[in-house]
Amino acid sequence: MLEDQASRFYLPGATTVGVVCKDGVILASEKRVSYGNLVLSRAGKKVFRITPNIGAACAGLVSDMQILVREVGAYANLFRLQVNRPITVRAVAKLMSNLLFSRRLFPLITQTVVGGVDDDGPSLYVLDVLGSNIPDNYTAVGSGAEMAMGVLEESYREAMTIEEAKELVKRAIKSAISRDAMSGDGIDLLVITKDGIEEESIKF
Repeated sequence: MLEDQASRFYLPGATTVGVVCKDGVILASEKRVSYGNLVLSRAGKKVFRITPNIGAACAGLVSDMQILVREVGAYANLFRLQVNRPITVRAVAKLMSNLLFSRRLFPLITQTVVGGVDDDGPSLYVLDVLGSNIPDNYTAVGSGAEMAMGVLEESYREAMTIEEAKELVKRAIKSAISRDAMSGDGIDLLVITKDGIEEESIKF
């Protein structure tokens, strides 16, 4: 009985990557939204703006991530209104960590990457379902993370330019897509610098 229930419980697949470079942060994810053997959508969006200089990307249930980003965005706006300065990337990551941990008994099923640029420069944080909060220079999460991380480990270096980081992120996700059936159908990117966020989308 328990085995039958376990076989029907599917975790959604994805490949999401974050990279810190000299002038900013790149967040990217592929577009396929899958649930077990079913492809629910070929045009899902798993990268999100939180503030003008901070973004997030997810692997997991997109609906849970949408709830989380909306709540964090509201708190970030309240912070800016109360203290008259923008919230830091570290504070956003900590806030998201606290929200995830507060729901640990009924968790939001999402692995999250938070990145952005503030007065301390570009930074990146990785969070799991229960809110573990780990700073890093590059990361990959989701069902295709192993393949993507292999590419990142081989080619990442500090002080990469934005263009070099974008090409590395694309290569990492394409490598995962070619081997992970739950990832595919294109790539969405957030290019975050001190001047703001640019969104790019690649279909294939």
